Amino acid sequence: MDEAERTALAELLGMDRYPTATCTLQVARLETRLAEMGAPDARTVTETIVGPFTDPVADRRDRDTLWAWLRGHPVVAAEPALLGWAADTERAGLVGGSVPATRALLEQALAVIAALPAEATPLSVFAGDIVGDTHALDGTRRLAGLVLRALAALYDVPPPKDAAERRDLWERAGIACDALSTTVLVAGFRPRTSGPLAETLRTWADAGQAAVITLRQLQEPPAPGLGDATVWITENPAVLAVALRDLGTACPPMVCSSGWPNSAVIRLLRTLRDAGARLRYHGDFDGEGLRIAAYLMSKVDAEPWRMSTADYLTALDGTAALPDPGRITEAPWDPDLAAALRTHRAAVAEELVADTLMADLGQR
Repeated sequence: MDEAERTALAELLGMDRYPTATCTLQVARLETRLAEMGAPDARTVTETIVGPFTDPVADRRDRDTLWAWLRGHPVVAAEPALLGWAADTERAGLVGGSVPATRALLEQALAVIAALPAEATPLSVFAGDIVGDTHALDGTRRLAGLVLRALAALYDVPPPKDAAERRDLWERAGIACDALSTTVLVAGFRPRTSGPLAETLRTWADAGQAAVITLRQLQEPPAPGLGDATVWITENPAVLAVALRDLGTACPPMVCSSGWPNSAVIRLLRTLRDAGARLRYHGDFDGEGLRIAAYLMSKVDAEPWRMSTADYLTALDGTAALPDPGRITEAPWDPDLAAALRTHRAAVAEELVADTLMADLGQR
């Protein structure tokens, strides 16, 4: 305490000498004196001067509860690549030191992530639809930065550093992308619906050829439904090419994600799912392949197709000089798969198991 504060305290308590710069007071004595003066209690007076008291134990418990909620959120659990983003977010700390404010922001971010990829929607329109604020995802706004860092974690790319990189990442997630150049490769499609798209797809299927569908075509009714058919999804076009070579006009319905599924892929698969189709997915056995598989399964409810630990180990048998699988994240559909890739440090490209996949397609 400075001299003025020591004088004030001595007068308040009726001391016969000034207290030292640092002293200890009996709360009961202070409460008695404040009551005699008709003043509020000691806690109220102190909080008026220095601000509200906090409970460190309760604060820590609230923070731990918040971060546990984030790590266990269904969006994060479905795509384990987001666990790193969740850890980074925790290290960044609370928004304004507030647990409720931080949770509110995270709930918005998770809602945005769950709604992606968009379907060539302008960013402001998308933001308005999802969080009720057309500017919430603008530029360097806090929510935009949080979502973009999550997307960077999903796609395993560095967080964007400037406006151009932010635009590229948003476009990769289907925001304001070109609905004509955003396409999906398919084969064996014989829709039960009518219209130009359905007729075109049936024509190419009857010719034993693949077809390309644009996002713009998928946005126009009627949707190309296949009823309760099983639709086989591959990550790589080469596998679809092998299916057409081996099966020709007998090729079953197939969709190729061509790596990370874009808005057209997701739109088509959701349409097929909603019409009753069963979706089965196969991709590469490497770090990127696991992330793509988790992403696609979470977005369209696809089932894994020969994507188990046993399938991976079988594919390794007798195969030498395989490339490193890169950064590995967990596989929600098989808790042992990521560990197996870490142990063997060997990636198995989808093309290497094409014969096994063709056997499944031929026996459908």
